[in-house]
Amino acid sequence: MTAVHEFPMTRTCPFAPPTAYTEIREEDPVTRVGLPDGRRAWVVSRHEDVRAVLNDRRFSADRQHPDFPQLVPGFRRPDDERTMITMDAPEHGPARKAVLGEFTVRRMEALRPRIQEIVDERIDALLAGPKPGDLVETLSLPVPSLVICEMLGVPYADHDFFQTHTTKLIKRGTPPQERRAAVEAVRGYMGDLIAGKEDNPPDDLLGRQIVKLREEGTYRRAALAATGFLLLVAGHETTANMISLGTVGLLENPEQLALIKDDPGKTLDAVEELLRYFTIVDAATARLCVEDTEVGGQLIRAGEGVLALGYAANRDKTAFENPDELDIERGARHHVAFGFGPHQCLGQNLARMELQIVFDTLFRRIPELKLAAPVDDLPFKDDANIYGLYRLPVTW
Repeated sequence: MTAVHEFPMTRTCPFAPPTAYTEIREEDPVTRVGLPDGRRAWVVSRHEDVRAVLNDRRFSADRQHPDFPQLVPGFRRPDDERTMITMDAPEHGPARKAVLGEFTVRRMEALRPRIQEIVDERIDALLAGPKPGDLVETLSLPVPSLVICEMLGVPYADHDFFQTHTTKLIKRGTPPQERRAAVEAVRGYMGDLIAGKEDNPPDDLLGRQIVKLREEGTYRRAALAATGFLLLVAGHETTANMISLGTVGLLENPEQLALIKDDPGKTLDAVEELLRYFTIVDAATARLCVEDTEVGGQLIRAGEGVLALGYAANRDKTAFENPDELDIERGARHHVAFGFGPHQCLGQNLARMELQIVFDTLFRRIPELKLAAPVDDLPFKDDANIYGLYRLPVTW
């Protein structure tokens, strides 16, 4: 392959990765590509190789390193913004462990009744509103936003503020100064919120962290604000987009939708398949090689950047039979939509539960739900680092 592909790429179809992903994976699965800042990085595209990179300590997640491959030109996070997704061992383990207990399956199951209540309230609002209605505004975005706000102890009344800034953060074209200002605004908000909890920590995630970290002698408001910022942004934006995309995917594949309507026990399988099928985040799995390492027969040297393409891996025919088909019965839990290895998504149990409850409830309560516009006319987030939809008109 002689041409150098430029990254990041735009999806040419709502239901498929960029065509170059397939070309790279099948012809030159570990290859050099161009980055927005003019530098080069390696792309790793096969399922086996992506998992190997993400589970190997020789590939660093330290986004502060000057050689780290940047998909957003001109923007670098300063040292005071370190969160667990930018840490390596041994720093990463304790930071992740500090909040891991908040996202166990048991704790998520305890939240199930409240999540169900939120979903029902939002579907009530959809049914009471105009037709067509916007699923993004009425259901997809409010559900995970309400849930993560209640978990953290963030007033949902402030959702317009943090959602506006989150949109700036995920858009590729946001100027570096605006991106930095958005980070500072949400971080500042989170720091002020935490300061208000310190005298009498409430029984929410942030309050419990204050108590726990004080007992350990490691409490720092700025560090907890960084964690809160990460959980707030990641906790609503990704799931919101998957609700919208999953709804479109099921409506456009009625035979698959019929399977979960007939047997809700298959909804969790549908969630896994939809996660694989859309793979909405590629940028989070960038890494920096810190020790010469061979991947897929190619030597990658220390100091070279690597993009581990989860979407390419999740369409790898050596890992998934007929990978371009949506098949909720394939049982594809080995996908890498949540990443893999030490940095695998902390909130995956929460995301799975929210998606399961939404799809079960939405199609039970509005079985005749349908798109109110052709798929080709829908405003997909082709300009964002987290794929999704800006609006989703539906009717019934």
